[in-house]
Amino acid sequence: MGTLAPQYALAVLWLGWIVSWWSASRWSGRTVARPGARREIAYRALGFAGGFLILRFWNVGEPLLPFAQWVAWPMVVLVAAGQAFSWWARIYLGRMWSSTVTRKADHRLIDSGPYAFVRHPIYTGLILSIGATAVIGGRLASFAGAALIALGWYVKARLEEGFLRDELGRETYESYARRVPMLVPLIRGGRRDGTGPT
Repeated sequence: MGTLAPQYALAVLWLGWIVSWWSASRWSGRTVARPGARREIAYRALGFAGGFLILRFWNVGEPLLPFAQWVAWPMVVLVAAGQAFSWWARIYLGRMWSSTVTRKADHRLIDSGPYAFVRHPIYTGLILSIGATAVIGGRLASFAGAALIALGWYVKARLEEGFLRDELGRETYESYARRVPMLVPLIRGGRRDGTGPT
């Protein structure tokens, strides 16, 4: 039971996050523009493929990491921290949040709270959580799945940045992007040609 306890805690955390996240979708405001469903296929496919790998092969094969058991509880804490960070960002967005790339009514740039640290704090929190989940799983499929999911969020972030830059003003976003990293706090890199809160 001792070795399974972190996995039970992990399951409770993810189930709680999924149910609460889905339940809160009614907070979202009216959509006034979106880039088109076909442009969203890539990040959705990456996310589904990554999730499938993690769930389908969770207990298949031997763990790659011999230290997975003693590091499991610290990883559970990181999962909770990442989920909390994503919730902080979602609450900060309020009715501007959407599960897809959209512009909501009265949409505006938010650059305070979690958005002062990274331009896409929801994705940052979830990448942290899924990475810690992969360590608990300890298998190649877990790491491959987490990498695909993280790549999917990066692809979505780039799509969102381009779309909202055009919708809400290029200069405003370029200024924000120069000041605030995309996904990793304190690391600025790559093109700084726009941003959008996520």
